[in-house]
Amino acid sequence: MDTFKNMFIDAANDASPDALPSWNLEAIYPSFDSPEYKRDIALLEKRAALLLESLTDSLPFDAASVVQAIRTWEDVADTAENLMSYTEAVYTTDTRNGRALAEINAVEAARLPLGKAEVILRNKLAEIEDWERLFRTDKALEPYEFFIAEAVRKAHFQMAPDMEDLANDLARSGADAWQRLHEAVSSTAGAAYGAVDGAWKTVAQLRGMAADNDRSVREKAYKTELEAWRSVEIPLAAALNGVKGAAIAMDTRRNWRNAAGECEPLQKAAFQSRISEKTLSSLIAALEYALPLFRRYLTIKAAALKIPVCAFYDLFAPVGERRRWTFDEASKFIVGQFSAFDPAMGAFAQAAFDAHWIDAGIREGKVGGAYCADFPLAGVSRILCNFDGSFDSVSTVAHELGHAWHHDVIKSLPRTQSMYPMTLAETASVFAETIIFEGAYTKAASNAEKLFLIEANLKDCCQVIVDILSRFYFEKALFERRAASELSPEELCALMIDAQKKTYGGGLDENLLHPYMWAVKSHYYSAALGFYNYPYAFGQLFSLGLYAAYSENKQGFAEKYKAMLALTGSAAVEDVARSIGCDIEGGACEGNAFWRKSLDILKKRVDEFEERAQC
Repeated sequence: MDTFKNMFIDAANDASPDALPSWNLEAIYPSFDSPEYKRDIALLEKRAALLLESLTDSLPFDAASVVQAIRTWEDVADTAENLMSYTEAVYTTDTRNGRALAEINAVEAARLPLGKAEVILRNKLAEIEDWERLFRTDKALEPYEFFIAEAVRKAHFQMAPDMEDLANDLARSGADAWQRLHEAVSSTAGAAYGAVDGAWKTVAQLRGMAADNDRSVREKAYKTELEAWRSVEIPLAAALNGVKGAAIAMDTRRNWRNAAGECEPLQKAAFQSRISEKTLSSLIAALEYALPLFRRYLTIKAAALKIPVCAFYDLFAPVGERRRWTFDEASKFIVGQFSAFDPAMGAFAQAAFDAHWIDAGIREGKVGGAYCADFPLAGVSRILCNFDGSFDSVSTVAHELGHAWHHDVIKSLPRTQSMYPMTLAETASVFAETIIFEGAYTKAASNAEKLFLIEANLKDCCQVIVDILSRFYFEKALFERRAASELSPEELCALMIDAQKKTYGGGLDENLLHPYMWAVKSHYYSAALGFYNYPYAFGQLFSLGLYAAYSENKQGFAEKYKAMLALTGSAAVEDVARSIGCDIEGGACEGNAFWRKSLDILKKRVDEFEERAQC
């Protein structure tokens, strides 16, 4: 099991206004040198070793032993996640912090026995044949039924314990190191903004300028950004080849293969997402079905901007009257809108702001984008974002608070019932975003402000549906090509351009796309989580369908929603959806009423955008 389960890294937003909060981590650990931190490191080392020893002895593995082993594993894994989340939180706010990097390595080393213990535990569970009878006769096993069934299935996709132990150890200096190289290089990369004595700007700052009103500024920032990525393309291409090469080697050894015996990363990705391959096919069909709708949106946007066709650097261009938000205004608005949906959710958000859970400023050395990290021992979360005063930034804070609320709902459950997949994690976060958008749109006073908000929402949906699909196509092609050989930066750029042409189509100028999106997006650089893209699209469409159900009947929906969130760690995604009355598996988009209902909402928004753009 991946103990660092809930650091969800989301879309980038950049550039910086005044006086933004930094998070307070002291409730987690006062410092790396604190007694509390040192105590938990020691406990992790000791308990992981004892768990491993208990699982390698030759005593009979009966029902009582199963329960004891699982409970011990839960305690050790919670400690490991708490420590890893803390070290990563310190490092991602300052990637030049050598001590933080050393502590990440120390935690990874301390949890190595845990990884081997997990492999042995799954093997032992798989050796027990009569689970159906045991579940009926021993009530102590009942809470672990889903966890055990998933573990037994996963046992078929793992190597021998010693080989898994070696793979985990090598990952620290291999795939994980490549991932950290990307973090370090991308967080400091930049270029001179101007041919002569131009001010140095990081890629985060340059990407933030994509939302400037002036098209010449957007174009200059785009060209400078491409120059910046070009200057670091060799180490980043090496990192990407290293990550994907390691993933292919490990996935092949672990028998994630298709009928022809070739490595099949999508099979593993669907398993990790807890969705069937049928559901994944249905989702991709829905995204493809939506492409003409978003090409139409981009054509309307080009007309509103008075240009023949949008370039990539026009994707984030504002249309309408843009409001600037202070962080204080954003926090009050989020609390108010969450409270209108569910008073408990609003109170939770207020408590998160009051307790300084959020690191919002933009600075060199801090990673771009946003994420929410959970700390199971403390029962709290922390949120990293890059707040720039835009409504996008307000949505991003709401998005990450959606993750945190999800964690709060399930934090009292044991680990075996609270490890939810990315598909459902992104549902919780995008649903929170939807609440914020609907509230802002309803309260907007003028056509210009409504025009801005609906276009901003469609822009975000375009990213989550069209751009995510392009990333899916790119990664699928990357895995296929990387199985044969390493790819040069030029080849990676060509694959990305091809994927963007397939998805954006005539909606964007095909000569002004973004070949370096493979360098921009951190999602590609995780060996443990391939296809770290389509879960966002799933969350977008699933949350829209949920919001449509809420709009039709608000009575008691917040409680049903919380009940659904509580189920996310102990059921397949299809069963979680059924618990709230949704069928996500059946048919292609035309034949799936739930996906159609989600896309109908988007069609209405495009229609309204066109109408308001013509006013």
